[in-house]
Amino acid sequence: MPALDMPLEQLKEYRGRNPRPADFDEYWERALAELKATDPQVELVPSEFQTPQADCFDLYFTGVQGARIHAKYIRPKNVQEPHPAVVQFHGYSGSAGDWSDKLAFAALGYSVLSMDARGQGGKSEDVGGVKGNTLNGHIIRGLDDHPDNLLFRHIFLDTAQLAGIALGLPEVDPSRVYAAGGSQGGALTIACAALEPRISKLAPVFPFLCDYKRVWEMDLAKDAYQELRDYFRRFDPTHEREEEVFTKLGYIDLQYLADRIQGEVLMFVGLMDSVCPPSTQFAAYNKITAKKDLVVYPDFGHEGLPGSNDRTMQFFMRD
Repeated sequence: MPALDMPLEQLKEYRGRNPRPADFDEYWERALAELKATDPQVELVPSEFQTPQADCFDLYFTGVQGARIHAKYIRPKNVQEPHPAVVQFHGYSGSAGDWSDKLAFAALGYSVLSMDARGQGGKSEDVGGVKGNTLNGHIIRGLDDHPDNLLFRHIFLDTAQLAGIALGLPEVDPSRVYAAGGSQGGALTIACAALEPRISKLAPVFPFLCDYKRVWEMDLAKDAYQELRDYFRRFDPTHEREEEVFTKLGYIDLQYLADRIQGEVLMFVGLMDSVCPPSTQFAAYNKITAKKDLVVYPDFGHEGLPGSNDRTMQFFMRD
C-alpha cells in the first residue's frame, strides 16, 4: 500500500508531537468562564428561503468578545417534539453553505444549526483587535498577542455557544444533540463536543487543527497550513522562537481538548491526506476516552470520502 505517513499500526499508537502548554487546563477553564458570562442574545430572523417541510431562519447570537455570530437554522414542521438536532461546521474559509443541503436531516425530523465561523466566508462578525500579523490565516491570528486573543480560541467557544443554544431550544431533545463537519468542520466538531460535553454524538471527518509541530516536521505546512510557514519566514526566520510558537499554538491544538469529549465518536480519516496528515488526526483520536470508532480510507486524501455522509446519518439515527 502507498504510504504518506506512518504505518496504520503506528498511527493507532501515536500520541502527538506538539507541546502542551503547562497551563492548558486553566486556559480553557478561564475561556469557558468567559463564555458562561456572555449573554448569547439569540435572534431568529425568517429566511427568504423556505420549504413546505421546514422553517428556515437566520440565527444570530453573541459570542465572546461581543462578536455577533450567524448560523442557519432549519426546524422541521409536523414532527414530534422534542426531536434531535445536528450542529454543523464548515471547512476553512468557507461558510454554512446552501439551505438545501441541510434538508436531508430535516426530512428525518431533525433540526439543523449550521454555523458561519467568524471572519470567514459567511455572515459572522470578526471583531479583530489583536496585536501582530492579521494579513493571512486564522491559526496565527493573535499569536503575537496574549494567548486569550488567539482567534481560534474564540471560534472554538462559538461552537460551544451554538451547541448550548441548540440544547436549550424547546423543540429539541437535549439528549439527542449531535455535531458534524469535515476538515475545519471536523476540528470544530471536536472542539464543540469537548467544550460542550452534552453533545451526545459527533462525526468529525479528517479534522484540521491538530498537532501543528508534526505538520511542520512532515514539510506539509502548505495548503491549509501555509500560514505556519509564512509566519516563520516573516516573523521568526531563524526559528529562535520555534518552541515558544508551537507551545502557544498548543492552546488551540485539538488533541489536548479531545479527552474532554463525553459523547460517542465516529471519525473518518484518509491515509493519503496531505492537507491534514493522518498522524495529526490520530494524535487527537487516540486521546479520546469516550466510546469511539474510526473509519479508515487507505487510498483517499483530503477529498470526498464515499459513504461517509450516509454512515454519519445512520450513526445519528441509531439509538
